[in-house]
Amino acid sequence: MKRVLTRRQYLAGTAAGLAAAALQAQPPKQPSTALPRRVLGRTGVSVPILGFGSGSRFTNFYTDDAGEAAVRQAIDCGITYLDTAAGYGNGRSETIYGRVLKTRRSEVFLATKNAVRDADAALRVFEQSLKRLQTDHVDILHIHNLASEEDLAKIEAKGGVLEAFYKLREQKVVRFLGMTAHANPYPIKLAIERHDLDCVQMALNAALVGMVKCEGGYKPDPSAPRSFETVTLPAARKKNLGILAMKVFGQGHLVGEGADKVGAEQLLRYALSMPITVAVVGMQDPAMIPQNAAWARAFTPMTEDEMKALSGRLAAANKVSLDRFLAHHEDVC
Repeated sequence: MKRVLTRRQYLAGTAAGLAAAALQAQPPKQPSTALPRRVLGRTGVSVPILGFGSGSRFTNFYTDDAGEAAVRQAIDCGITYLDTAAGYGNGRSETIYGRVLKTRRSEVFLATKNAVRDADAALRVFEQSLKRLQTDHVDILHIHNLASEEDLAKIEAKGGVLEAFYKLREQKVVRFLGMTAHANPYPIKLAIERHDLDCVQMALNAALVGMVKCEGGYKPDPSAPRSFETVTLPAARKKNLGILAMKVFGQGHLVGEGADKVGAEQLLRYALSMPITVAVVGMQDPAMIPQNAAWARAFTPMTEDEMKALSGRLAAANKVSLDRFLAHHEDVC
């Protein structure tokens, strides 16, 4: 325990002086490129509705120099919500971000993630995240990839990682604390109900609605309580948390031609039509950056009937395989 406290004190010390002023900074408005904004729940902070994701859709498709250029391009296009994780590319994603953040930190809202469950080890990983990111604080630190109730028990145990991260928030090395989940909507619902979180990030897309039994098998039903959209989202809204959608394009599996696919614009529009704050999107081609930004600027909500029609079609064809994929998915490449 002593070692953990010393590390926390060290982290607080590294943030002293600069952190207080930096935490008050808001991204400057850029009228020609600014995206629509929403309030991140109880935090009261306004952020753009489109975020730049840097998991495998980033680390597998960009060299370091091209990745740096892509992040700069995203900021220039108004995508100033930047999402990363210590595990993305074994720290490579954060390192590329750091090359940009050393001169543009005040322009962005920065979220990273930490999948370590041991408190002391998690704090060591977070120290390395700060060094790679070349910053003294992050806006959101997520406990990453909550998978089960057993996993939640480890996270919330006395002296565990959740307590350690609460301390980082108190010391203002972390502004806000969140949690993410890819496949199981129930453990993160419990975490929301039990704990003092500021935001949550979850897999939300038009193919992940619930399924109900019918003659001959199952059929999609958007009201069925078997998805993040029907289980976790209402719990997050009840506590006024910031809500971040990921896997909006189903890791690319939903984009394309044919009855079981749809265009990326419609998938982004579906996600933004839900009561979320930010859609975090991986953009593996630089051309996707201004295109996604343009779609976000032109966004108009889908009607409830439009959402049901799209989700029904895509879930019928994709939900089973997508659930299986996400159940074993760790976006760390």
